[in-house]
Amino acid sequence: MDQFLQHGVNTLVLGGAYALLGIGLTLIFGIMNVVNFTHGALYTFGAYLMYLACAALGLNFFLSLPVAILGGLMLGAVIEVLLLRPLRKADIDTTMLVMIGAGIILQSSTLWIFGGVAKAIPSPFPDAPVQLGPVSLSWMRLFVFFAAGALIATAYALINLTRLGRAMRSTFQDPDTAALMGVNVKFIYTATFALGSSLAAAAGALLGPVYVVVPQMGDLASVKAFAIVILGGLGNVAGATIGGFILAFAEEFGAGYISSGYRDAMGFIIIIAVLLMKPTGLFARAERIG
Repeated sequence: MDQFLQHGVNTLVLGGAYALLGIGLTLIFGIMNVVNFTHGALYTFGAYLMYLACAALGLNFFLSLPVAILGGLMLGAVIEVLLLRPLRKADIDTTMLVMIGAGIILQSSTLWIFGGVAKAIPSPFPDAPVQLGPVSLSWMRLFVFFAAGALIATAYALINLTRLGRAMRSTFQDPDTAALMGVNVKFIYTATFALGSSLAAAAGALLGPVYVVVPQMGDLASVKAFAIVILGGLGNVAGATIGGFILAFAEEFGAGYISSGYRDAMGFIIIIAVLLMKPTGLFARAERIG
């Protein structure tokens, strides 16, 4: 039972970060109909910005997190304006190739700038873990859980309770009608891609201190983000959140009770099963963002 509770707590911590990845990706696909192959690179970018601000420049750890998120927001806006906006009327194959190329360029640039040696982000928390009965949890993981929860809640509030969120949802439903009603569709596309990018960067910045930071860390994160979106249903923010926790559950309990060597495979076994039974995802709904 103690082991079960420990895996359950670990699932909650990891699931929050996975949910951030999934929400960012499903927002971009749902509103812009763009398969974002730079998502993993943006995750890596957030982790390296966290390292640069915290370890290299000596900025306070808690101030480094918003710096990383803001950096992801700005890079996402640049990618949308320079690469996606000129391709708005291009076919999906062209857009996909451009995004794949952009992802490779970002990863190669990271490798060139920082080198291939793993970087460690110093944690401000004590080494002694928090003991909650039989469950042991590091202070860093506890911070990741609450920070991810706050960011998820903020994203939900922005999408569902603000004018920007209403404009995003109306653009998702019918961009032409939204434009006729006064919505600046170009700005909404840029804001959507920037928001999704900032959430990917936030996930990287949160998990970077838990593990280590390497240029290739976004490869697996990107695959997992697509897996989460497939689980939750394309364009469904709530589904992406739940999908993140489902994937974390599969990985954590699969590693604990079957084999740690199959940790990353467990989630994809579930995905294959979901695709066979419900190809649209577990929580897919028509015309759904929010």
